[in-house]
Amino acid sequence: MTKYAKGQIVEGVVTGIESYGIFVSLNEYYTGLIHISEISHNFVSNIHDYVNIGDTICVEILNVDENEGHLNLSIKNINYRKKSYKKRKKIIETSNGFNTLAYRLPRWIEESLKKK
Repeated sequence: MTKYAKGQIVEGVVTGIESYGIFVSLNEYYTGLIHISEISHNFVSNIHDYVNIGDTICVEILNVDENEGHLNLSIKNINYRKKSYKKRKKIIETSNGFNTLAYRLPRWIEESLKKK
């Protein structure tokens, strides 16, 4: 079982959103709440402007209740958005290479000049 400590920044999944805060699951043993006052330094009128259910975010631990497995969390002093990078597909070169371009380019130029 993972041990969490105050000040630690960890990853979690948003499991619920209420008018007073965001519920986050860190693993099968620990859940936490980001109170609305810990979302931003500015006024928060709509929590959905910050997160959606199912988002994976980074959170800062403010307090740990080991007996209940509950954490008080914050996102207002950290970059909480987890960057997701799409894995790019490898470009597979064909045997034609630039031959298709070389073959069609003169025709494209000619068509373009006729339009003017």
